[in-house]
Amino acid sequence: MSEDFYSALGVSQDASTEEIKRAYREQAAKYHPDVSDEPDAEEKFKKAKRAKEVLTDEEARQAYDRLGHENFEEARKRGGAGSAGGGGRGGGDPFGGFGGGGGDPFGGGAGGGGGLGDIFEQFFGGNGGGFGSRGRGGPQQGSDLRTELRIDLEDAYEGTERQFTVSRPERCPDCEGEGHPPDADAQTCPECNGQGQVTQVRQTAMGRVQQVQTCRHCGGEGTLYQETCSTCGGEGQVRNEATLTVTVPEGIHEGQTLRMEGEGAPGDRGAPNGDLLIDIRVEDHPDFERQDDDLVYDLAISFPQAVFGDSIEVPTIDGTVEFDLPAGTQSGETFRLEGKGMPRLRRRGRGDLHVVSQVVTPEDLNDDQREALEAFAEAGGEEVEVSQGFFKRLRNSL
Repeated sequence: MSEDFYSALGVSQDASTEEIKRAYREQAAKYHPDVSDEPDAEEKFKKAKRAKEVLTDEEARQAYDRLGHENFEEARKRGGAGSAGGGGRGGGDPFGGFGGGGGDPFGGGAGGGGGLGDIFEQFFGGNGGGFGSRGRGGPQQGSDLRTELRIDLEDAYEGTERQFTVSRPERCPDCEGEGHPPDADAQTCPECNGQGQVTQVRQTAMGRVQQVQTCRHCGGEGTLYQETCSTCGGEGQVRNEATLTVTVPEGIHEGQTLRMEGEGAPGDRGAPNGDLLIDIRVEDHPDFERQDDDLVYDLAISFPQAVFGDSIEVPTIDGTVEFDLPAGTQSGETFRLEGKGMPRLRRRGRGDLHVVSQVVTPEDLNDDQREALEAFAEAGGEEVEVSQGFFKRLRNSL
């Protein structure tokens, strides 16, 4: 049995539409042919796209759940219904290309060859089944695009404004996204008589049914034009580089995503643009390791400092602070400096700075140092008392 649509997206059968869309976006980001080197990436991407198209269409999903995967796909082949999103003008592809027949990899295709919802009508009565004929859908909102922004730990600590450049599809300035010159001669589509839809009567396993499909001749617009826009080649979109400024809030974490509304791919026929999603990558810091909102710093100390204690300057992200190292400090002992960590994102307060002591053993000793240590050893300093808990901790660490 072939893989069903739910397992293709890695969701349960009772998943919500938003969960399905989110799972699809994750699959698309992983397997889109423009970004994945896996040999079967294109096939996995197509499966995920097909699954999203069916499971986000309420009527098609009902039919799919009732019929099962194999019967549903067989019915689609017999009925001749194409995949939603095929034909028409391509939606904005967040990984690069946009073009005819692409559909919208993040938000559902505009136009297309035969709605998946019509399969439901084939099996449950078409217009007589209580669902009626499906009207022509309105212009589709543009798809979301995705990019990546790298910042350092100081930027994440303080917050910052960053300029960056992104290559993205934009509405063609010469034809305003229409795909043809404003003064192009127009005629009513003879295939659909200007309706943007055609009605077909088919004989299926369930009997004679009526289907309403988007007109493939005009892509659902109802009008044909004698010439296409020379700037965009009739696509309605061109690819440009845009320089944008984003505000990065203080305390942001590695892997979090910022959203810039309306800065994504252009919508179809004047519909709103999608959004631009910015994945944050925080560069590793040479001195600090971040753990949630806390920071960890390894403090190198000498043997005398560990024995006698000392007042030491400890670095933080925004300067140094005085720290009183207690006498008898052991290597690996950790001290917490409250409020000296990272700001808490969209909350009050800051995390802590954890200072981990690392006793440095001297490698080269001068004569005076060697004599002093030999005297220390002769006085019994070479004896090390180990508590019983030491061996327990050692076993747990293995």
